[in-house]
Amino acid sequence: MIFDYTNKVAVVTGGGSGIGRAIAECFAKQGALLAIVDLNSEATKEVIKSIETAGGVAYAFFCNVAHQQEVLDTFQSIITKLGRIDILVNSAGIANVAKLDTTSEEDFDKIMNVNVKGTYNAMYASIQQMKKQQAGVILNVASIASSVGLPDRFAYSMSKGAVVGMTLSVAKDYLKDGIRCNCISPARVHTPFVDGFIKNNYPGKEVEMFDKLSKTQPIGRMAKPIEIAYLALYLCSDEASFITGNDYPIDGGFIKLNN
Repeated sequence: MIFDYTNKVAVVTGGGSGIGRAIAECFAKQGALLAIVDLNSEATKEVIKSIETAGGVAYAFFCNVAHQQEVLDTFQSIITKLGRIDILVNSAGIANVAKLDTTSEEDFDKIMNVNVKGTYNAMYASIQQMKKQQAGVILNVASIASSVGLPDRFAYSMSKGAVVGMTLSVAKDYLKDGIRCNCISPARVHTPFVDGFIKNNYPGKEVEMFDKLSKTQPIGRMAKPIEIAYLALYLCSDEASFITGNDYPIDGGFIKLNN
């Protein structure tokens, strides 16, 4: 079977919803043992149930990725329970809509702590185990916001640029340890977050705004979470063993075709 993940231990942060959930479910269908790390217990339980109903195996681990000791303790629990970490997907993240002069220090710190420090914490907590194994794959979820200028996304763009930078650094430093590290940069993806954002900010205009946001992608629609998951499936597979140190846009033509 191509993309065979049988008995591989895959840790997905932010696996309780959106892109993270799609990746977790996709990996489980290929035979991976899933460790889903998330703050939302109810959403995570739904994912676990979905994976188990489909015949997969998944375990829930609850922690705040912004708190390093929580992350270290959680990842040690994963290693104790499952024996190793073959794949780490850093999907946990939050958004922020603001320009430089409307970004409060509180919001800046929150974005930094979750998107940047959270990614660092998870990599930091897993890298020693991967070095011990002399094998491992790390995939970070960045954004097209790291490559192009987007309106009202100052702190968010900063955080995703940092994710790309960390990805390249880790890929370079651990080549000899058999560890690969890449990142993916989606454009707008239709997740519950997008629906909530539109509902909260454009009440009564939900259909109009959804259509407008969809058309910002030249392909004419938002991505489906599963489409992002399929790219992750390839990049974390043995079939992608020659790929490391790259950022992969998956953007419906946004970067190159949005003239």
